[in-house]
Amino acid sequence: MTSVLYDAPGPKARRRNLVFSVVFVALLALLLWWVWQVLDDKGQLEWSLWKPFTTADAWTTYLLPGLADTLKAAALAMVIALPLGAVLGIARMSDHRWVRVPAGAVVEFFRAIPVLLLMLFANEFFARSTGVASADRPLYAVVTGLVLYNASVLAEVVRAGILALPRGQSEAAQAIGLRKSQTMRSILLPQAVTVMLPAIVSQLVVIVKDTALGGVMLGFTELLNSRGTLAANYANVIPSFIVVAVIFIVLNFILTSFASWLEARLRRSKRSTGAVLGTDDVDDLNAAEIGGTRATGADQ
Repeated sequence: MTSVLYDAPGPKARRRNLVFSVVFVALLALLLWWVWQVLDDKGQLEWSLWKPFTTADAWTTYLLPGLADTLKAAALAMVIALPLGAVLGIARMSDHRWVRVPAGAVVEFFRAIPVLLLMLFANEFFARSTGVASADRPLYAVVTGLVLYNASVLAEVVRAGILALPRGQSEAAQAIGLRKSQTMRSILLPQAVTVMLPAIVSQLVVIVKDTALGGVMLGFTELLNSRGTLAANYANVIPSFIVVAVIFIVLNFILTSFASWLEARLRRSKRSTGAVLGTDDVDDLNAAEIGGTRATGADQ
């Protein structure tokens, strides 16, 4: 079987790919064994270091509250950044220069600044210019930095997704008299969602991970910051890092799995042309057609 992008591998290519796969698995196994040996030699695999994670106190006091703050900050940033990014992306494609130029300047400005710098600036802004309580200030700063940066990146994702559609879509809409806003809302955006979804999900994963920057630099009590407190109390730095890394992996795996399911569902719904008929439905249609034919013959 061939594809538009490449030819199907032949016997030699399949053997070569099999050899590469075996070598990669062997090297990966050696790497894992080496890491295991190093941890064992340093005493990092002792049960006393891992035992705290089998107790409720480590989770209810440190990890779960930190995870809750991580999810809270990430959810707020996603809810604000997604629509803001869509608005900025569409504004960059506007026919009006007074809309297109400011939107482009905002996107390019915030996309060029590191998200950590945005968080630090937002923290100083809230500390000196607003009445935000000091306890809430790290959350506000983290969410603000994540929104400003990721909304700018998502704006480019939206613009690229819309521009990736065939030009004939817009031309056909104009031919039947639709305004540009109607074309964007009813024709372009629904089709572009499927194209944009993988990139959007990748950026949402970045949002979840970047909440850790607020914990390191601003004292925001997210998962990584809570891990530091736990490690200080139980003297298990390496095990705590490993547990927190696994939690982040699980979170992002759930997010990407949901996105993959949603993308597949959207693609199936767009390929479908109507309801699927069963055998009983087909028999009923055939019977109705035969009856109609006989009635027509009788009238003649």
